[in-house]
Order: sequence, then C-alpha cells, then structure tokens
Amino acid sequence: MSGTTTTAERRVLDALDEAQLVDTLVELVRVPSVTGTDAEADLQHTVARWFEETGLEVDLWELDLDDLRADPDFPGTEAPRLEGHGLVGTAPGTGEPGLVLQGHVDVVPVGDLARWPGGDPFSARIDGGVLHGRGACDMKAGLAVNLAVARALHRSGVRTERRLALHSVVSEEDGGLGAFATLRRGHRGEVAVITEPTSSRLVTANAGALTFRVEVPGRAAHGSTRHEGVSAVEAFWPVHLALRALEARRNTDLHPLFGDNPLPYGISVGTVQAGDWASSVPDLLVAQGRMGVRLGEDPVRARLALEEAVADAAAADPWLRDHPPRVTWPGGQFASGRLAEGHPLVGEVAGAVEAVTGTRPAEAAAPYGSDLRLYTGVGGIPTLHYGPGDVRLAHAPRESVPVAEVVEVARALALVAARRLGAH
Repeated sequence: MSGTTTTAERRVLDALDEAQLVDTLVELVRVPSVTGTDAEADLQHTVARWFEETGLEVDLWELDLDDLRADPDFPGTEAPRLEGHGLVGTAPGTGEPGLVLQGHVDVVPVGDLARWPGGDPFSARIDGGVLHGRGACDMKAGLAVNLAVARALHRSGVRTERRLALHSVVSEEDGGLGAFATLRRGHRGEVAVITEPTSSRLVTANAGALTFRVEVPGRAAHGSTRHEGVSAVEAFWPVHLALRALEARRNTDLHPLFGDNPLPYGISVGTVQAGDWASSVPDLLVAQGRMGVRLGEDPVRARLALEEAVADAAAADPWLRDHPPRVTWPGGQFASGRLAEGHPLVGEVAGAVEAVTGTRPAEAAAPYGSDLRLYTGVGGIPTLHYGPGDVRLAHAPRESVPVAEVVEVARALALVAARRLGAH
C-alpha cells in the first residue's frame, strides 16, 4: 500500500476478511435472482439477514407497486413483477449517513444455457483466479464488496463520526424501480458510491437509455401473389435507415469523458417480430430497441427526435405516407446522470484507490443507464460508480470477475469509508 494511513484506517483494512468476501460472492452468484423473480425477493431477505449480523439497523419493506407506478417520476419497468422489496442497512447512530454504498441484487436472464460452460449460469466457478457466472460482475461482486466494507468497519471496533448506509435494490436492470422506491422512502446520504463494474475507472456520468417500440403496418396477401400485398418487413427498411442516420447525428460533439468511445448514444433494435404464417405477406412488424440519451438531455427531447425521424422517413415513403408507423415508449426509461464537475468525492475515492493500488484511477463516463441518475436527480445525492469487473462481460455467457480485483476494490472502498466517516 502506498500513501499514509492512520492507525484506525489500518485497523479497518486489517479487519477486511478476504476469504469471507469471496465466499459471499459465491453465495450471491448461486442465487438465480433474475429481475422480477421469486429468487430476487428471496435474495433481499438473505442480504437483510447479513446486514443484521453485521450490526446494521435494517429497513426491509415490501414495495407498494401501485403507488410507485402512479408517481409522475416513475422510471418504468420491463420485467413482469408481482412483488418487490426494498432494503437499507444503516450503522447505529443519528444523523444523515456520511456514505452510501449501493448495489442491485437482480440480474438479467441467462439466454441459451448451452452457451454457458457446463450449462450452469449460476455455478460461481472459480478458475485461474476468475469467478464465472451470471451476475458475477453485474453486480454481485459489487454487492459483496459493499457488505465486506460494512463488516470490516464493524469487526475493526473503530468508532466513526458519521454513519455508513448500504442500499440493496431490486429492478435496476429494467429501469431502477428499487432505487426509486428507496429514495421515495426517504433514505439519503451525503454521498454515494454505486459499485457497478467500472474497469478500475471512476464513472461520474451516465448516458441515458429509453426503450422504444415501433409498429410498422403492411398489407396481408398470399405469398404466391405477394405483389397484391405490402410486406411490413420491407416497409420497415426505411425506418431502420432513419434510425441509423439519427444515431450518427446524435453521436457528434461528444463529451471528453467518453474518451475514445465512438458511439456512447447508440440506437439499437433488439427485437423484431413480423408475420404469423410462412406463406403469407406479413401485415405488421413490431420492432423494439433502446435509444441512448445524451448527457444533460431531457428524455422528452430524445423521444421527440426519434419520433420525428420515423415520421420524416414515413413522409418520404409511398406506403408509409398513408400508413404511418406508430412509436411508443414502454419499459425502462433511463435519463442521463452526472456528478457535478469537480465534486470532492472524486478526489476522495481516487486518493483511496491510489493508496491501495499505487495507481490513480481515471475519470470517465459510461454509455449505459444506471441508478446513478436517480441518486443524483431524485435523491440529490452526489454519486459515482466504482466497482470490480468489466461491463463488457456483463449480460453475456462469458460474464466473470477477477477475484483479486474484487478484493482490491473492497480495500479501496473500506479506506474511503474509514476516511469519510471519520474512523478513530
């Protein structure tokens, strides 16, 4: 370790149990907590028990889904959901927590099982110092880190001037319902670190992401007389080209925080459904996808830009001019988010990381939506991301996280906590 640490800070670092950290991560990954499933709810209750064992005051509550959906700032959801639970653990004491560590328990679906080694996405297999499985980096590793920091503070016996809070949320993957509910319940803090995977960088800004749906009409006919009909598949082509052109226009004059990323505001069509019979001309195509939101851009303006691009494409097409596509906005609606430029939290975290690793992390922006925009926006809490793993491995059968990186991040954030909370 480089840099100077106090006796209390060293006590906290010495109390960090690396073996327990890895065991916790293995246990987390082995729970198939896909967004909206019973396993997601079960895991919140398991984490609540761990919070209690760590000496935290626990607030575990069932989300009022109807009330949250009626809120004008509701962030949207995509996964079917019958229930959800919020969970916050706070160190005993009074006053607003000096630091919040936040993570989400939900993971995305696993896809084709045959693409996973051994056909088991939740094996938590460790091979060559790397832990594999769905949720390994997105973001069970971050959850394990948060708990390890709280355990180290508790086990060290140090006293702190301010309190630590851990927020464990559901439904991050489809919009941020859990974070929104936590903030609406009144949980706050002076600053927050979300331990999403950041590849050793400090992520201080996120692009947004909006889910869109485009319905393109055609005219049905028998396949043998297709000239009597209009294929919705072929009618979609000018719409697709318009989306590509819009994407190109929106990815100019990029913020330097995005570095060499040429496409931080991607527009991607994720699903296309058309037709119901092989020998019929399809009379409807439904395309769904996601649209990136620029930093500082009102999502209303982003939606309008896509709607206008589709409308202009339709106006120039002989069929679509009289049969216009319909654009709607279901599912998750992520605004962009950003920590205020020059906020001292950046220096605090960077200094602790440098003290632990010997390298000062770079500041960056991420092209995906996250709970950061809810914490900085709805919550008014200065927030950044710093966590173990590479997001490029998330949502894929190759998802994994290096164990050494998990330990390194835990030590850095334990030092952040000790310093920010005034350990003595």
